[in-house]
Parts: sequence; structure tokens; C-alpha cells
Amino acid sequence: MSGRVTAVSSNGEYSFTKPNRDSVTLLAGLGVEGDVHAGVTVKHRSRVAQDPTQPNLRQVHLIHEELFAEVDEAGFKVAPGELGENITTRGIDLLGLPVGTWLRVGDSAVLEVTGLRNPCLQIDNFRDGLLKQVVGRDQAGNIVRKAGIMSIVKEGGVVRPGDTIEVELPSGPHRPLGRV
Repeated sequence: MSGRVTAVSSNGEYSFTKPNRDSVTLLAGLGVEGDVHAGVTVKHRSRVAQDPTQPNLRQVHLIHEELFAEVDEAGFKVAPGELGENITTRGIDLLGLPVGTWLRVGDSAVLEVTGLRNPCLQIDNFRDGLLKQVVGRDQAGNIVRKAGIMSIVKEGGVVRPGDTIEVELPSGPHRPLGRV
């Protein structure tokens, strides 16, 4: 399974959206160089408030570009970086990947998938009503999160729009993604 990077984004200041860049540099064990969420321990404000010593399982946020077409059908215009992701992808079912999947991006970067992004009310502050489009329930009543996945950087490298993404599934039984 493979796909492509369609956009890369980062922001050195706390802000919901992240400006698109020509490239981002991924740093092993840290995240996106210069991004406010980079670090060994948690950087997301609500998680820091709970326990600032928690490991940062949210170093790099990826969203599938196909989500933008889906929310567009409901009347919401969203562009890469606007939901706070670092890497926008095309052609990979990110939400269907198991925990521990490796994503080989570009020439040298390797990400390990840790879980689903847990969307918050900031999404409605960005576009009123959008949260309901990216979080819902399936027929069994289970919560379905569609706002992308989170990962950690195993091997660093430069990532650019147009780079390929190769998916390497973990061996053994696959664990579905949960929120991180």
C-alpha cells in the first residue's frame, strides 16, 4: 500500500491552523522541527495540564486529503493545514491502519502510527458545525473519529509535497487505532 504527501505544514506558535511549507524536517524522537508540538513529552495543552511527563505520542499529525472532499459535500471548505495537521496525504486509508504501522515518507523519514487524533471543540471554533462532520457514531453507536492519525518519528528526514509514502504493517495481530 502506498500514497503521496500532498502538503506539509508546521507552526512554531500555538494556533489551530498550520501554514503550508515547501518542506518540513522530521527529527527522530521529537517531531517536526520548529513545530510547537515537537518534543519527547506531551505538548498539547490539555495533556500537559494532566501530566507533563507523558510521552509525546502526537509528534506528527497526518490527515487524509480525502476527508476534505467529504466535508466539502456537507458545505465545509477545508484546505491542507487548516485542521492543524503536519502532513496531508492522498491514497492511504490512514484511519484503517493498525497501531505500530510504519510509514516510510520520502527518501528517509519513518513514522510509527500511535493512534487517532481526538478532535476537540477548536474544530467548531474554526468552522461552526465541522466537529460533527469529523466525529460521529457508527451503526452500533461507537464513536468514529475521522480527523486523522498521530505518529512518532522513528527516523528523521525532509518531507515535501509529492513525496511517496510506503506503508509497512506490523507483524502479529493488528490492534485498531484508539485515540491518543
